[in-house]
Amino acid sequence: MTLSESLLGFTLLAAVVAVTPGLDTVLVLRQALRGGRREAFAAAAGIGLGALLWGIGAAAGVAALFLASQLAYQGLRWAGVAFLTYLAFTYLRAAWRGEVAARDLGVGGVDTAREAFVRGLLTDLLNPKMAVFYLTVLPLFLPAGCPPALAGAMLAAVHVLVAFVWFTVVILGANAVRGFLASRRGTRIVDGTAGVAMLGFGVALGLER
Repeated sequence: MTLSESLLGFTLLAAVVAVTPGLDTVLVLRQALRGGRREAFAAAAGIGLGALLWGIGAAAGVAALFLASQLAYQGLRWAGVAFLTYLAFTYLRAAWRGEVAARDLGVGGVDTAREAFVRGLLTDLLNPKMAVFYLTVLPLFLPAGCPPALAGAMLAAVHVLVAFVWFTVVILGANAVRGFLASRRGTRIVDGTAGVAMLGFGVALGLER
């Protein structure tokens, strides 16, 4: 496979993966609706860094540990379950309390840009499906004559770029409906939906075999 064929094929695949509903999109959308563009883009940046680290790790053979070792994979899986459960708890608690946007009423309930970035980063790093995705898919698109580590980093960067374009669409779209969703009722809807979604992702990850 040539370099151009590799980039084109992986870009198309990354586009399909990016627009497929998942916990990354839920996290960015919640940050956009409850916080604002800055927090949402910070979460997207954290997710992008996590994906880039997984891509480099897969190309370097580090991520293979989580497939070769059942103990390592299970440890990562349950760490991911714990983190998603924590996110679900915080979102559902905010929905129960009816916490409104901090920038509107000067109260808590919304992540700072730094917190949003960390949540985005941990969401990707603690997701074992990222290891499986990169280790099973990435080798299929490695161009001939290119060092694997460099090619892996390049393809991961393509994935990050495509995902960031999608997140930008989500963030700008969410900004159009923030007027209603900044109200107490609206924030409860956003937090409750995000909490249930995160809990669902956590349960699915915990039951996965």
